[in-house]
Parts: sequence; structure tokens; C-alpha cells
Amino acid sequence: MILACKQSANLIHKLKRCKSIEQVHQIHAQTITRGLLSLHSTLLLTTILHSFTSFLSFPSHRHRHRPISVSYAVAIFHLITKPSTFCYNSIVRAHTLLSFPLNALLFFAQMRRLSVSPDTHTFPFALKACAQLRSLSLAATLHSQSFKFGFLEDVFVSNTLIHVYSVAGCIHDARKVFDQSSVRDIVSYNALIDAFVKAGETGCARELFDRMPNRDAVSWGTLIAGYAQVNQCRKAIELFDQMIQSSVRPDNIALVSALSASAKLGELEKGKKIHHYIEQSRIRVNIFLSTGLVDLYAKCGCIETAREIFESSPERNLFTWNAMLMGLAMHGHGKLLLDYLSRMVKAGIRPDGVTFLGVLVGCSHAGLIDEARQLFGEMEGVYKVPRELKHYGCMADLLGRAGFIREAMKMIEEMPEKGDVFVWGSLLGGCRIHGNVEVAEKVAERVIQMNPEDGGVYSLLANVYANAERWEDLAKIRRLRDCRRVNKNAGCSLIQLNGVYA
Repeated sequence: MILACKQSANLIHKLKRCKSIEQVHQIHAQTITRGLLSLHSTLLLTTILHSFTSFLSFPSHRHRHRPISVSYAVAIFHLITKPSTFCYNSIVRAHTLLSFPLNALLFFAQMRRLSVSPDTHTFPFALKACAQLRSLSLAATLHSQSFKFGFLEDVFVSNTLIHVYSVAGCIHDARKVFDQSSVRDIVSYNALIDAFVKAGETGCARELFDRMPNRDAVSWGTLIAGYAQVNQCRKAIELFDQMIQSSVRPDNIALVSALSASAKLGELEKGKKIHHYIEQSRIRVNIFLSTGLVDLYAKCGCIETAREIFESSPERNLFTWNAMLMGLAMHGHGKLLLDYLSRMVKAGIRPDGVTFLGVLVGCSHAGLIDEARQLFGEMEGVYKVPRELKHYGCMADLLGRAGFIREAMKMIEEMPEKGDVFVWGSLLGGCRIHGNVEVAEKVAERVIQMNPEDGGVYSLLANVYANAERWEDLAKIRRLRDCRRVNKNAGCSLIQLNGVYA
């Protein structure tokens, strides 16, 4: 008996020092072969369950090639005679981490039905399951129960509630939880800043950010990302500079967001400085950073640099490929674009709508009509990518530019849904190039019906009439434009020269 106790204690010690799920399985096997489960089943099984669940919090274990089955944890749990609160917490957490939120809440319900008292760890695990389900009603129910048990003063519970309400889009409720909490930490502030950012309320996020007693990399990165997402790119870059000046080491979110903001503004020099900072700080360029760098250099005209970074990346996901494809499309490298698309498919990366948008734009710029026709035809049948209005618009533009006006008209008329201003407007540009007055009039009539305020259509049709020397019609369309007081937005260009914009 003493020997068995020593063996159990030794195995429990080993379980706590396991470095992989496989080692947990091995020690579990030893408890069976040594007959220890019959002597200390509850203690051993509880430790096995907890050790297994602990590994699920590491992304390297959740995203490995061989998927982890939650059935193992369930089997262990059902072997425990009278599961404690700790056991229920472990099984709820396991289901939440493996994205089985409904099952997690079913175990929580069983726990309450059997009158097993929850603790401060129970509600955060269950609330995260509510966030995955995006169930506001369940979250509100758990909120009420946490209040009943007196856990709202626990910082982990209140922080999770802020996160749940944020995911559900209930910013008012998230703010209310924050304001009513007597104990706040840096995670509390970060959770509410994230809630404001997701709602697009960057002003409120900045106000809260400025009030923070302390800030970490997450605080800075969340707000920088928020600015970049709503195209407040100048503010994103300014805040990133303040972050560096404050000697806070930026995380990947801050770096990628700053690169994205630089790309949108066309600030190549700023992007280069961020790239230099990454190299000088010996920050590992993972798949997200490499995608951001490819996007930056491609959008700022350095397509060869973008290709070098792309080719040197050890890993590439869909977004990396799309950034490279869009860059090649923008620079008119049609043939090379199709080569990269072929490589992408061979690498096992499934194209999406953005992929085909870039490919069709590239084919249009390079005049690759037949290739575009083939790929557009294969989108749904071969690649299982649904055609959207933007894809039809690209094809209309491509066919119109090439002079296939009637083919483009037929395609638009046979669309499963009605063409929008972008689709019809794309065809109008082709009519102007090839002087097809008859179709131009029909297309312009449709566009004006959909959007009478669109000044571009009046100008395009006026150009068509002028090229055809139909002066009376030209005067008529101009009078119609003036009568409706339609203004055409003027185009503009922006370049940076010696640090000055012009």
C-alpha cells in the first residue's frame, strides 16, 4: 500500500512536469498497468485531466497536424466518481479551448444541476464559450449568476464579461461592467479598448488609452490597429512612433498595423524604417509580418523587393499569396501573376474571392482576355469560389476595354443578381474607348437610374458623344448634369519628395 502511494505520488509529480500531451497519455497508461487507478482514481484522474487541458492553452498544441480529440478529456472526466468544481472547470475549459462551446455550456449546466458550487475560474471559462457562440442571452444569464455568487468583484470575471459583451457588439454593457468594477488591471483597460476599436469608436478608445495608469504592448497595438482599420493611418503611424519613443517593444499587431498604414498612405520611407527596426531588433519575421512587408513594398512600387521577401518567407498563407498577387496585378505583370497563381494552387492554398479579384485585375491590365475568361469560368465549378459583383465588374471592364461590348452586356444581363453601379460603370468605360454610342446610352441610363448623383457617368457619356461628334447630345447631357447640380469628384495624385507631400 505504501509502495502504491509512493508510485501514485511519483506519477502525479511527473504529470505536472509533462511537456506534451503524448507524455500525459504515457503516464495515464502507467497508472493502468500498475493498477493504481483502483487505489487513487480521483486524484490521478483529476491530475491527468488538468494536465491534458493545460496543454490546450498553447496554440502549438491546438494547431498541430494531428487534431486533438476532446473525447479523451470527456472519457477521463466520466471515470471520476464525484467530479469536483476543479474537474468541471477543467472539462469546460477543454471544450472552450477546442471550440466546442455548446458542449462546454452543457457541462456547466450539469454542474449547476448537481449543485456543484462554481468558483472564480468557472465563470470566465463558461463566458468564453458564450463569446464563441455570440450568445448575448446566455452571457446575460451567466452575468446574473456571477452576481448572485458574488464573483463580479473578481477581476478575471469582469474582464471576461467585458470581452463577451464586446464580441456581441454591446459596447454600452461592456462599458457598464468596466465602470462598475471596483478592481481593474491592465487587461480590463485593454479589453474595453478592444471593444471600442471593434465598434469603430477610436475616439473613445483613445480617451480610455490616455487615462490608463500603465500601458503594455497590447494597449498600444490594439489602438494602432484600430486606427489602421478605419483608415486613420496618420494617427496610427504617429501612435506607433510614440510607442517606440516610450521604449515599448511592439508586438506583431502593432508592427503589421503600422506597415499597413504606411502602405495605405504610400509612405515607403516610413515603411522602410519599420522594416529596419524589425531587423535591428531581431524580431522574428513570421507569416503575418512577411505578409505586411510584401503588401507594403508591392503597394509602394517596389515589386521586386516584395518578391524577394515573399520568396524568402518560410511560411505563406492565403493572405501572403493574395498580397503578392495583388501587387503583381497592380504592376501589370500578367503572365507572372498567372505563374504565381499556379504555384499557389500547387502549394495547397485554396484561392478565395480576393485572389480572383487580383487575378482578373491583372489580366485586364495585361490584356490577357482568354486567360481571364477561363479563370472566371472556373471560379465556381473548379475552385468553389462564388462570383461576386466585384468579379463581374472586373470582367465587364476587361471585356469592354478589349472591345467585346456585346459579350460584356450579355454577361451582365445573365448575372444571378442585378448589376450595380460599379458593374455597369465598368462597361461604360469600354464604350468610351471603342465609341459604341448605342450601348453607352443604355448603360448610362441604367447607372443614372441607380445613382443620379454619380457625376462620373455624365462625364463619360459626354466624352462618348464628343468623340462621335454628336454635339446636340453632348449639350443635352451637360444640361441634364447642370440641372441636377451633379458635381464630378476631381481626381488627385499624391507623391512624397524629400519628405514633402505634393
